[in-house]
Amino acid sequence: MTDITIGLGKAARRAASFDRIAIVPSRRTRDPEDVDLSWKIDAYRFDLPFMASAMDSVTSPATAIEMGRLGGVGVLDLEGIWARHGDADAKLAELADMRGPEAMIRLRELHSTPVDHDLITERLGEIKSAGVRCAARVSPRMAVELTPVAVAADIDLLVIHSLVTSAEHVSSTTEPLNLKTFIRSLDVPVLAGGCASHRSALHLMRTGAAGVLVGIGTGASCASSNVLGVGVPQPTAIADARAARARHLDETGVYCHVIADGGMCNSGDIAKAIVLGADAVMLGAPLAASTDAPGRGWHWGPSSVHPTLPRGARVAVDPVGSLAEIINGPAHDNSGSLNLAGALRKAMAICGYTDLKAFQTAEMVGQ
Repeated sequence: MTDITIGLGKAARRAASFDRIAIVPSRRTRDPEDVDLSWKIDAYRFDLPFMASAMDSVTSPATAIEMGRLGGVGVLDLEGIWARHGDADAKLAELADMRGPEAMIRLRELHSTPVDHDLITERLGEIKSAGVRCAARVSPRMAVELTPVAVAADIDLLVIHSLVTSAEHVSSTTEPLNLKTFIRSLDVPVLAGGCASHRSALHLMRTGAAGVLVGIGTGASCASSNVLGVGVPQPTAIADARAARARHLDETGVYCHVIADGGMCNSGDIAKAIVLGADAVMLGAPLAASTDAPGRGWHWGPSSVHPTLPRGARVAVDPVGSLAEIINGPAHDNSGSLNLAGALRKAMAICGYTDLKAFQTAEMVGQ
């Protein structure tokens, strides 16, 4: 519904941010021990609805393995430093000592090295050999080249992601990726994104994706809203995607998962994202603050290293605890940065819900 007029002849729809909404407790409370945080996508069940973002500062083979052991899943970027350099950890240690423009110049230099297919196989094999679920990210531009390498490594989930991923990309100079044809040719479940509107989410769902990633320009390291003027506040984007999922389910009988990607700074934001309609959340900055994180106190995303139009910052993050402490606590303060699973479980218990799907029906209020 249109409720803002911007001068003569232009109108806008009001959107919500996380700090302007809250979850309403119900008449019934539950024991937190009775709350189940598990979710399932395709044939895979996860104990926690947490995905580690496909960012070099967040997910390495080691942190992907740790996320798997904790009950979530880490997504390795097949176009990042880990797929380009055999000594990626040493390169990231070098970056940790750099500041300002020097660090960004070095980052772009590291990304100028070609992606190594053999190294991708090695990295994914390391994750698989640990006995956890293996997920990998490719961009639409590199999907045709890199997906066969990832599939041959027996990945469990493929993530096709860019700042904005559309079901219909038009180009007069190159042959665009037909997402519908491409996804339906694969035996591995695919998550596709980003998107931030009802229409774009619905179109992505119709490609046959098992899930869509919702979020454009909302992450702590992303500057797309400043550089491009493009973006939607995350709560509104999630709610719109939820409506698209309901329509898609009515049309096809197929349930497509909604993954809230970015924009969540603390455990309260995660709980709100679930109530808004997310089946799971993809976390960047909150996990980059772990002492295990490969960024070593720094956080950035793929858009930050674009060769001609970088759209992100390399931001400093203060380590708050190990990855295990961030996910399962104990928490030492009330910042909402430690014990994300415990906080989500407590929020659900206070509101009287014992599973994530039921929690999506909770009442919300806005300011």
